[in-house]
Amino acid sequence: MNKTFDIQRKFRFTVYILLAVSLLLIGFSAFVFIRSLNLVERSRQKIYVLDNGKSLLLALRADITDNRPAEARDHVKRFHELFFTMEPDKQYIENNAREALYLADGSAMKQYQSYKENNVYNQVIASDISMTLLADSVQIDFSAYPYQFRFFGRQKIVRKSNITIRNLETSGRLRNISRTDNNPHGLLIEDWLITDNKDLETLKRKSF
Repeated sequence: MNKTFDIQRKFRFTVYILLAVSLLLIGFSAFVFIRSLNLVERSRQKIYVLDNGKSLLLALRADITDNRPAEARDHVKRFHELFFTMEPDKQYIENNAREALYLADGSAMKQYQSYKENNVYNQVIASDISMTLLADSVQIDFSAYPYQFRFFGRQKIVRKSNITIRNLETSGRLRNISRTDNNPHGLLIEDWLITDNKDLETLKRKSF
C-alpha cells in the first residue's frame, strides 16, 4: 500500500514538474513573440531624412503620418536646391540635375531640357558663374490629395563683375510613391512650374 502511495506521489510530482516547465516554456515563447513584434514595429517606424542634402540620417518616430508634412517640405526644398545650385563644372551640374530629376516627374525634365537648349549650363561654365539658392518658405496644402505646394526662394548669381539676387517662385503637386535610395521621402513632384524668376537687384563686385 505504501509502495503504491509512493509511486502515485512521485507521479504527481513528475506531473507538477512537467507542468511547471511547460508553463515556463510557454511564458518564454510568449515573451520572445511579443519582443519580436515590437522589433518589427520599430523597424517599420524608421525613415530616411536628408540632412541639408549632404547625408542620410536614420530617424525614428512613433507615426509616419505625423512626420509627412516635414518630409514633404524637405522634399520640395531639396529638389529646388539641387536644380538651381550650379557651379562652373559640367560634372557638378549634371550630378545635381540627375539627383533632382529623381524627385520630380517630366515637368522638371522639360525645364531641364529648356535650360540646355538655351545654353544656360554652358553659360555658367564658360563665364565661371556660381548659383546658389536660399529657400524662404514652402507652403503645402494637405487638405486635398495630391498636395498642392508653392515654393518661395531667392537665387544668388555670382559673376566676375557683379552679384545678382533673383526671385524664385514655383508651384506644383506632391504625390506619394514608394521610398527608394534615390527618393528616400517617397514623394514625387508633379506639374512643376516656375511662376516668377525676375531679378531683384544687381550689385557690383569690388575689385582688388
